[in-house]
Amino acid sequence: MATKLNEMILPQGKRFFMVTAGGALIAMGLGQNALAQPAEPITRLDAITVEGNRFYEMPSSEATGGYGIDSATVGTKTPATLRDIPQSVSVVTREAIDDQRLVTLDELGRRTPGMRVLSNDNGRSSIYARGYEYDEYNIDGLPAPMTSINGSVPSLVAFDRVEIMRGPSGLFNNTSEMGGIVNLVRKRPTDEFQAHVQGSLGTEYQRGGQFDIAGPMNADGSVRGRVVADHTEHARFVDHNDNKQDDVYAALDIDLGDSTTLGIGFVHNNKDIVVNNGQPVDSDGKLTYGSRSDFYGARWNNFESHSNDWIAELTHSFAGGGVGQLSARYSDRDANYNYAFGGSALDNNQELKVAGTGSKVKQQALSVDASYSKPFELFDNVNEFVVGTDFKRYDTDTQAGRARGLTSGTVTLEGLNDLSFVDILETARVGTPGYKYSDTKSTLKETGLYAKLTVRPVESLALIAGGRGSRYEIEETDRVAGNVQDRNGSTFTPYAGLVVDLNADHSLYASYSQVFKPQTSVDANGEFLKPREGEQYEFGAKGSYFRGNLNARASLFRLYDENRAATPDIPNAVYSVSVGKMRIQGAELEVSGSLTEQWDLIAGYTYLDTEVEQASTARDDGIFLLMPHNQVKVWTQYGFAGGVLHGLRIGGGVTAMSDFASSQGVEAAGYAVVDAMVGYDFSKNLSAQLNINNLLDRKYYNRVGGTNTFNMAGAPANAVASLRYDF
Repeated sequence: MATKLNEMILPQGKRFFMVTAGGALIAMGLGQNALAQPAEPITRLDAITVEGNRFYEMPSSEATGGYGIDSATVGTKTPATLRDIPQSVSVVTREAIDDQRLVTLDELGRRTPGMRVLSNDNGRSSIYARGYEYDEYNIDGLPAPMTSINGSVPSLVAFDRVEIMRGPSGLFNNTSEMGGIVNLVRKRPTDEFQAHVQGSLGTEYQRGGQFDIAGPMNADGSVRGRVVADHTEHARFVDHNDNKQDDVYAALDIDLGDSTTLGIGFVHNNKDIVVNNGQPVDSDGKLTYGSRSDFYGARWNNFESHSNDWIAELTHSFAGGGVGQLSARYSDRDANYNYAFGGSALDNNQELKVAGTGSKVKQQALSVDASYSKPFELFDNVNEFVVGTDFKRYDTDTQAGRARGLTSGTVTLEGLNDLSFVDILETARVGTPGYKYSDTKSTLKETGLYAKLTVRPVESLALIAGGRGSRYEIEETDRVAGNVQDRNGSTFTPYAGLVVDLNADHSLYASYSQVFKPQTSVDANGEFLKPREGEQYEFGAKGSYFRGNLNARASLFRLYDENRAATPDIPNAVYSVSVGKMRIQGAELEVSGSLTEQWDLIAGYTYLDTEVEQASTARDDGIFLLMPHNQVKVWTQYGFAGGVLHGLRIGGGVTAMSDFASSQGVEAAGYAVVDAMVGYDFSKNLSAQLNINNLLDRKYYNRVGGTNTFNMAGAPANAVASLRYDF
């Protein structure tokens, strides 16, 4: 038994490794140290030593290149092949991000199958999957809140890849949303020196610059570092709508011994935006379509935010293949905004009322996780268990002011642009009539114990079971009213799944998952609403081709959600009601990866259907009206190798969806937008790229809201060119 244990690999190892006819081993999922372990020729696929490896190390997508990556860590704690995760998971690699020139997570969501983005300024949009908003994002498995209005949607410059799980994942993060988990995997310091500089310039005032440098910092390479800095100015097709951001990322990896590594990271982001809150409808309640550049705000509209994330992780590989990890993330954020926007539909004279909002938000988030995982032999197959504990605390202080009427009557578009400055928060704070002021502090604390077991009674069948026990505390303080509400409790969240390998390329899977989410919304009596409870059933088939470089998935899912907070059909209501029970179901098809070394592809289709099974108001499903029944997203690129076209890269894609509407009756037609890219590698060091967005200049709305605001016109045709030099 001891000999077999020393030969075992990760439970997904049979797909991480390929053995050639001569016995040579090519590592697909572990670092180069794995190559040095076996002293004798290897003749079978599932006999690999893991002692001495770093934490189940996966190669970075920037090192492997292309769009193909067959493994992920989201929702699993330890790396698993996509076929071995019995839920819907997508991975967007660094090359796919760069080819499409995606800077922020919401930009990525607009192009990724299965995701729906309710657009606002880049970095302030709401990201959804299966009808639910992602309200957290993870960095290397550690969560912190993500709120669109506070601008905490992250930039992507610090990250190697984005892992997206759809549907509840209460096993490792119980108080998350029903939509799932987004995990951003950091760019890591490299064993060898690498660096690049890049500049970009485009239409609609687009421009940017970046440098990225990484490599060993001492003679033996036991200390490695990386620094990334980026400045981006997003497209400004709406008048006055500036959107600038700056990012800095720094990281150290330190080998404390042959089996122990300390990783430290720091991520900083600044945003400076002249806020665009969308357009009103016309006097007939219809979208205007012909005025994409009209800015329905004041020139002094402003949003500023600053965020800092510190990450630390200590990893140790034990004899026999066990791996322990202790990691922590601390986030410190603040946001200030003050802006005016349309307060009504346009009247027959093309005038409208003016509304406004202002706020100061401070937020701190701490998440800590300690886990131990180990492969073991049973039934002559490789199995695995993971046990761990985690803790998170979110503290949010929010002062907010709002006014339905910043002017005594209606104004023209020009009058709104030239509106005299109003400090909305301060005006509300002093009790000015017509203004509403709030000052709240909320705290969420959760402590959990979790365990997951993967057993293979036969080689072609994996049975996965797990559970989580959580203790939570929430507290909401209303400093204006002098009220304090609190609630605490405990809950157990089960998880179950199975994967059946039909052959070397195809698997069937099924899973059941839950999530439990305490709420801070209050009812008419001022009491907290009951916690949200959700569950999902999912079935599907997955395929893995070309050594895991191309992955395909077909999924069917059904979710149930109880007690979601909703606004009642009462004018100016200041409380919420619970939706009795929602049912969401649908289907997804996705293919992503590299068909060849030159040809990459991301393609997907999503169907979504929702129903309120136990309604409490006529508007309970309002957010789901914004979710189109059908979405199609495709992106592909091809790079020529050899011949007169050597070095040329061409790409293109389509984003299409069926019609959708808002709960206030604003309707938008479906649309299809075509994007394109052409690049050229002048040498191994110098390359250029041109991205053209909305190539056919389609006029469309990618979001609708009320009669006064949140009707967001899609960007017109625009282009941005970039030049990159790699040292």
